[in-house]
Amino acid sequence: MCHLKSLLLALSLTLSSSYETSGYGPVFEEQPVDTIYPEESLEDKIIMSCRARASPPATYKWRLNSWDIDIQDKANLHYSLMGGNLVISKPDRINHTGNYSCLATNNFGTIISREASVQFGYLDMFSTEEREAVRVKEGQGVVLLCAPPPHFPDDLTFRWMLNEFPIFIPMDKRRFVSQTTGNLYIAKVEASDSGNYSCFVSSLSIAKSVFSKFIPLVPQTERGSIRKYAADIKVKFPDTYALVGQNITLECFALGNPIPQIRWRKVDGVLPLHHENSLTGGLLHLFNVQYQDEGVYECEALNSKGKDWHKANLYVEAAPQFTEHISSSERDIGSDYTMSCITSGKPKPRVHFLKNGQMYGKHELRFTDLTSDDSGMYQCIAENRHGVIHANAELRVFVGAPTFEFNPVKQRLLGAKNGRVVIECKPKAAPRPTFSWSKGTELLFNSSRIFIWEDGSLELLNVTKSDEGRYTCFAENDRGKANSTGFLTVTDATKITLAPSNADVSVGENTRMQCAASHDSSLDITFIWSLNDHVIDFDKEKEYYQHTISHIAYSYSGPPGAPGGVRVEEVGVRSVKLLWSHGTDNHSPISKYTIQYRESKSTDDWNHAVTSPRNIEGNAEMVTVVDLLPWTEYEFRVIATNTLGPGEPSEPSIKTTTLEAAPVVAPSDVGGGGGTSRELVITWTPVQPQYYYGSNFGYIIAFKPQDTTQWHRVTISDPRASRYIHKDPSIPPATKFDVKVKAFNNEGEGPYSLTAVIYSAQDAPSEAPNIIEARTLSATEAIVWWRPLVQRTVEGYQVRYWRRSMENEAAAQRISSRENQTRLDNLKPNSHYVIEVRAFNGAGYGPASQRYEIQTKKAPPSRPPKIIGTRLNTSGTLVNVAWQHVEALANESAVESYKVLYRQEGQSTGTLYTTNKQSIDLPVHKDGDYLVEVRAQSKGGDGAVAQVRISAGGVLSAQSLSLCVLLLVALLSLTL
Repeated sequence: MCHLKSLLLALSLTLSSSYETSGYGPVFEEQPVDTIYPEESLEDKIIMSCRARASPPATYKWRLNSWDIDIQDKANLHYSLMGGNLVISKPDRINHTGNYSCLATNNFGTIISREASVQFGYLDMFSTEEREAVRVKEGQGVVLLCAPPPHFPDDLTFRWMLNEFPIFIPMDKRRFVSQTTGNLYIAKVEASDSGNYSCFVSSLSIAKSVFSKFIPLVPQTERGSIRKYAADIKVKFPDTYALVGQNITLECFALGNPIPQIRWRKVDGVLPLHHENSLTGGLLHLFNVQYQDEGVYECEALNSKGKDWHKANLYVEAAPQFTEHISSSERDIGSDYTMSCITSGKPKPRVHFLKNGQMYGKHELRFTDLTSDDSGMYQCIAENRHGVIHANAELRVFVGAPTFEFNPVKQRLLGAKNGRVVIECKPKAAPRPTFSWSKGTELLFNSSRIFIWEDGSLELLNVTKSDEGRYTCFAENDRGKANSTGFLTVTDATKITLAPSNADVSVGENTRMQCAASHDSSLDITFIWSLNDHVIDFDKEKEYYQHTISHIAYSYSGPPGAPGGVRVEEVGVRSVKLLWSHGTDNHSPISKYTIQYRESKSTDDWNHAVTSPRNIEGNAEMVTVVDLLPWTEYEFRVIATNTLGPGEPSEPSIKTTTLEAAPVVAPSDVGGGGGTSRELVITWTPVQPQYYYGSNFGYIIAFKPQDTTQWHRVTISDPRASRYIHKDPSIPPATKFDVKVKAFNNEGEGPYSLTAVIYSAQDAPSEAPNIIEARTLSATEAIVWWRPLVQRTVEGYQVRYWRRSMENEAAAQRISSRENQTRLDNLKPNSHYVIEVRAFNGAGYGPASQRYEIQTKKAPPSRPPKIIGTRLNTSGTLVNVAWQHVEALANESAVESYKVLYRQEGQSTGTLYTTNKQSIDLPVHKDGDYLVEVRAQSKGGDGAVAQVRISAGGVLSAQSLSLCVLLLVALLSLTL
């Protein structure tokens, strides 16, 4: 009985260990990202993404500003989970602004995602106050102030309109729009500048545009010649911070007559290689900024009357990056372990650790005498003012009985006579097991010739033929025991019986060097010659060397033995040279060789390799393997075949990685278009990892307006990227662009994809529709008409409506541009509503129409009519249904008439009657039961319904029948 209990305990421990090792802790596949929610968005929800790969599957929790969100709280109507994603319904700025993080948990521990902010974007309208006229003398410079309205975030782009939309002022050497302040600068005013100017502001984040009241500019003519003025810099770039890899733009512009020329320089060096001056000179673009680009930059403005200059610093810093990060590991209980992260960044990142989502330590973690409690999910977090990065790892402290499942004792062991043999014994076990060995049934102990090492290996010295036999390693700890057996065969030692001797040879003469060896007849032998430690390739260097081998015949016949000495040389991009030595042919000549390979990262079966030559003769010992993939790790093995069949494969070669090469596969499905104002969205399908062909893989995106020849190139270093958004305030709307994408790596650039044609984003509509009429249809319905716009870019209209003083509860409908009216449903009875209409397209919403106000009607009667009688006529062909008049309550619409629906039971449609009376005659049908539904009709709509059933043959049933009616039914039934 005791033995049975022990067996069951051992079995439960085994099953437990097997279950634990078969799973793994959470690994994020998708994490939340910073989100800006437009306050005017039609979407009434925000979705924060979170998905983790885990076994068993992870469960999810969310935090807002480090506080747990109680999603299970029924009173919390805003938050819900969709898988791991957090859905925020009807978000509002007060309750839902903040930093969100996702926690994924399973049996192995918890990890926490990076924090992602939710913020609410808005762009208010400009003030409606009239702007004062600006008067300036011709030849002088002028600055028109934009003064953008309150907004968030600060990613505004600015343009200026002249007199009407969509006439925008182009930037040239005389006119400049600062993307920092929004102001318009005119270096030298001319008479043609007369007109009305409006600042047009677009928010890229919330896809909204607004424009200011017009500012009249009045150039004034001076008598005589126009005066000249020295250059005076008005747009001055400030001290600027940039991150490594970013693109930045410095602004500088001057007023003056003649128009000043702008020059740029780096005070403490030369301008970076990747820089570009705008055509107007007022912008210096720096691409892919690096640390060496840091320094003092100067812009100089000069004309014939004088010059001005401005200097400011460019500081280059970097977000955190891991140069060495933690990785998942399994360690034995009781062992020591160190977990550390090495980071780079400027300023130097601060590093701390989390365990299962809780603060655990800083800098590095040192574990001594690991216990099961140390198991869990660890995260190294590095942060500076430019960002936060996470590295995740699972530490699993292994506790288990010994097992040889993954590393058994080698079944066939060879030892040379009088030599030394070490038989390894390396079971998986924790705590560390104790070891013992046996030969057959005899236990072995340490002696002058036998040693059991601390790691469990068995060493035999001065081996003799009597040492042959079955050796078993026993391992035992407090969790259980296990054993594994191998068979030792003792052979004659391989000895060089004739070694090469020194020889003096004249240049150009031949010489012969001999080497002979004795070996056990059951073993194959391979001779390898080297010159100054360089292995001689007899095929490649046959002009200088020849190699002859004397073979020994054997009496056994069968498939060939395994080839030996498989090694790889001359590693190329798509090929390697493979060498081997013949195995025994077992009395049947080898007819051919087969080469197989497998990729190291793949667990698939071995595949047949393509070779040159394609057919490998039986006397060959070398071949070139071709058609391999660059930058891929391979193993190779060789199989010999004779007339009796294929033999055993050789041992695999050492893992070899082919050389890197430039990519040859281009990204596919290049396309894009759309987006918000002043954007060009480019998309593609990423290249699969097996086609990276080298390290530092990324993409080069090239694009240009279709009517130009100059391509603009952007580099993306993320190999998984599938989308690029180019934001540029100078991009004209709805313009055709040619785009193409290619891959690159350390070795160079690949081919471009096919060129695709896409369109830049449209501008949001600039005009407001005009509401013609809106009127109420009932207590809960209204209809609104508007005059459609003639702009071709209009995709539809948004109708917003809300109860007066409750605009934060506004509802909205989107209607196709083909329509100019819509019905509004689900309104509140007897309420004052405000309605506005605006046009929209992919770039956002245009200005709102004038506001139109309506008053919904009182609610319809809430009480149903009371059925007071149902009566058949004498012929039985008509039934009269009568009801009491409905009196409306004080807050309800007065009853104007009654609606009667007469339908067959089970059908939703029938015959509808309208009457001002309190009764109606209906035909009696013989084909089943019919229902009569009666309801009051008012200006507020239809009231509550009363129902009576008319059975086939005139039998009636109602909600309540008088005694008189019941007697009538009984009499009719008897008559029938």
